[in-house]
Amino acid sequence: MKLSRTIAYAIHATLQLAGGERGIPIPCSHLANEGQMPERFLLQILRSLVTHGLLHSTRGVDGGYYLARSPDEITLRDIIESFDNPLSPCLPQLDGLSPGVENRILATLKQASAAAHQELGKLTVAELLRVNRTDQR
Repeated sequence: MKLSRTIAYAIHATLQLAGGERGIPIPCSHLANEGQMPERFLLQILRSLVTHGLLHSTRGVDGGYYLARSPDEITLRDIIESFDNPLSPCLPQLDGLSPGVENRILATLKQASAAAHQELGKLTVAELLRVNRTDQR
């Protein structure tokens, strides 16, 4: 499994927000600068996280983004699935394969996707934040 840069930035920004004061908005420009991420790209990512209920946003001089839920309630799966559900099994049309072979491959992809879905749902932002704080010591 390969995570896109979009998802990597989403994880990074979510961790930054989880490390801030609860309910206090952090501007996108600050997140981008601190996380060394392109601000315009990050803005699109943050909007998607708001749309999927992981973040709240506020406008104005003191505006920005903050977590919509506790870091204990946001999983890695929640973040990943905010972007076109990359865990959904998909097999492109392959000429020359029998229907039996295609069905067997798709069944295996579904099993692998279900396992990834389950494992990614176990890891919370709070756990990642604790690991990050330990690593910085």
